[in-house]
Amino acid sequence: MKVSQLFAHTLREAPSDATLPSHILLLRGGYIKPVSTGIYSLLPLGKRVARKIEAIIRQEMDAIDGQEVELPVVQPYELWKQSGRYDAIGAELLRFKDRGDHQMVLAMTHEEAVTELAASVLNSYKQLPFMLYQIQTKYRDEVRARGGLIRVREFVMKDAYSFHKDNEDLDAYYERCHEAYLRIFRRAGTEPIVVESDTGIMGGKVAHEFMLESQHGEDYLIICRDCGYQANAEIAEFTRSENKEDAKELEKVATPDQQSIEEVAGFLKLPATQTVKAVFYQDEENLYTVLTQGHLEISEVKLRNFLKVTALYPADAERIKESGMVPGYASPIGAKNTVVLADESVAKNSNLVCGANEEGYHFLNSNINRDYKVDHIGDFAQADTGSACPKCGEELEATRGIEIGNIFKLGTKFSESMGANFLDENGKSQPAVMGCYGIGVGRLLASAVEVHHDDWGICWPKSLTPYHVHLVTVGKKPELVEASEKLYKELLAAGIEVLWDDRKQRPGVKFKDADLWGISLRIGVGGKSLEQGAVEWKPRTEKDAVLVPFEEVVAKIKDFYQDA
Repeated sequence: MKVSQLFAHTLREAPSDATLPSHILLLRGGYIKPVSTGIYSLLPLGKRVARKIEAIIRQEMDAIDGQEVELPVVQPYELWKQSGRYDAIGAELLRFKDRGDHQMVLAMTHEEAVTELAASVLNSYKQLPFMLYQIQTKYRDEVRARGGLIRVREFVMKDAYSFHKDNEDLDAYYERCHEAYLRIFRRAGTEPIVVESDTGIMGGKVAHEFMLESQHGEDYLIICRDCGYQANAEIAEFTRSENKEDAKELEKVATPDQQSIEEVAGFLKLPATQTVKAVFYQDEENLYTVLTQGHLEISEVKLRNFLKVTALYPADAERIKESGMVPGYASPIGAKNTVVLADESVAKNSNLVCGANEEGYHFLNSNINRDYKVDHIGDFAQADTGSACPKCGEELEATRGIEIGNIFKLGTKFSESMGANFLDENGKSQPAVMGCYGIGVGRLLASAVEVHHDDWGICWPKSLTPYHVHLVTVGKKPELVEASEKLYKELLAAGIEVLWDDRKQRPGVKFKDADLWGISLRIGVGGKSLEQGAVEWKPRTEKDAVLVPFEEVVAKIKDFYQDA
């Protein structure tokens, strides 16, 4: 491809609404163009990179016995009703009616469609296991679209679904897919942190996310650098400190205008660990009073999972007051008509400060079960830097990451509701045990840029570079153009992907675009090098160019990409 014919437009300045490096550089390099919030067009350069990611994915999915299919993006709502997710999922599932006034959805994921497909073919245990995968467009009406391709509304995703006769068979395949994912991400130039995660709308009991550690990530990860424990902060476990002593007498003290944990602890000259934090949630039926040590935060995901509800909302002040509690000075002491849940940290510590349910007052020395009863004790708090690792006891570290893939053990959630059954060895009907495995193509593309860039532009890993060679004619003299064209044709004949900058532009402009586009290898044809029968050879990540004889270029390029 000649740059004079390339459908691309580079920008010298970063767009004002772009903050992540990948978003800035993909826009500046003409890889993507926004159409609407969270909706992007891929330009030719971007599409070439996406195709290389897809090729890696296909190779690795085929290597673990995957069979590629293509499932519809537009689906009848009955499929989602059958699975139970039509009513469970909110506005992010786009619903519409077709010309026949039939309710339809735009698929944000394809469990329903693939399970319906499997049910139409599956009838015997002898057909199991099998895995179906696709690389397909999806739509999620994301309220938080941000960061270019990192979080979008319309996206291309590789989603795979495996079907098994039992959990043991799923467990074995889950590990195969786990290893395949590691190979995919490493081949794409990223090194993931694998963390335990919440199953969310996917259902199932076990899930892992593959996270790219990044200061720009919106997910918080909890990791132990000592033993390797890793989990999403939403569900990460940790060991609570314990300080049990003889219970002291409950004592009411004045705390005028002191409401927050920081204010109360400072006023009483006590550490926040000696206080109880009360957080209030509600759903359509219940008011929930959730307690934890004052220095900890509630994990709403842990709470929702424990209560088995899809949504919780902050409780309004009037409902809290109706239960006998006073916002800012609240505790379950004397409260009514509320479900009280206490984090393990409250149960493992005694003589804690809590609200007195009277404005301007708190209690010293409150103790669970003596001063108030709780309905449930459990793991409701969120781990943070400094928390104790549940495996080895060393300090945990909180970091940020970008999710680049996920895998789930779905179990029988979808197969039971949608009739994907088979006859086992004894002729008894059983629901297939399922797993699902996802990778966002665009997000992985952007994540590779997050890892591979410098102050001047993208530095594509060799496996993803849109072209193998960026050939630059350094000057306008006819002999330079002639030598460049000859080399261009030789490279194409050798099966080497080459982008030739044949424009009549100043060398500085060409080199800036070359750095911005980030093709792994730049070859320059200039006056001084041509006099020596050589080209200027410069890998994108190296500072200086070296001279390579024309007759050695093809072989050297093939050697350069041998490990890609």
